[in-house]
Amino acid sequence: LNKPEWYLTQVLMWIGNHAKFLDDKIQPILDKAGSSVNAGLEFSRALVMLILEKLAADIPCLLYDDALFCHLVDEVLLFERELYSVHGYLSSLPSCMHILSEESCFQRWLTVEKKFALQKMDSMLSSEAAWISQYKDITDVDEMKAPDCAETFMTLLLVITDRYKNLPTASRKLQFLGLQKELVDDFRIRLTQVMKEETRASLGFRYCAILNAVNYIATVLADWADNV
Repeated sequence: LNKPEWYLTQVLMWIGNHAKFLDDKIQPILDKAGSSVNAGLEFSRALVMLILEKLAADIPCLLYDDALFCHLVDEVLLFERELYSVHGYLSSLPSCMHILSEESCFQRWLTVEKKFALQKMDSMLSSEAAWISQYKDITDVDEMKAPDCAETFMTLLLVITDRYKNLPTASRKLQFLGLQKELVDDFRIRLTQVMKEETRASLGFRYCAILNAVNYIATVLADWADNV
């Protein structure tokens, strides 16, 4: 259960190793017979179906172990990325995201995603570099002077988007968007709390860094507005 990468990697190897044989030897036979079947895709689809069976059996056993469950989700997402980008798999075919979209599994995924995001926010705001711009000494690179915590937070949101963007239904994606909105609001509250501590020094270093953070986040969110 703690090594899903073993069978996921094995399937990717099988797909890669058989690609030339299927294209050179099997596909011409299918074409000659007037079949519309793509040999490579059909081979991949059959192997993915085996993975779906394996996941359906494994997931109930690790649903409430955060570490194992998160590791499984991470490995499945890496597998899916390679399956589509390297091996030309089609989104219309069965995929692991359908298993991750099933109610009990999906709600658990949302829960652990939120848990780890909040932990990440705790650590980024308690870091010594939280209010310092990474590019503070390079004026032509960073006009916005965004502090490290703001950049790290936006990267966190971007990573979450990257993880859920291939979910098969819009309703599931919207639930993840709801999580992101919660995180933005949580970050806003945290900034407000820090700002209240700094009101006596409104031209101080941290107060200005908070204003820069808010401006940076608002600008990036506006840039993302075109991303459906």
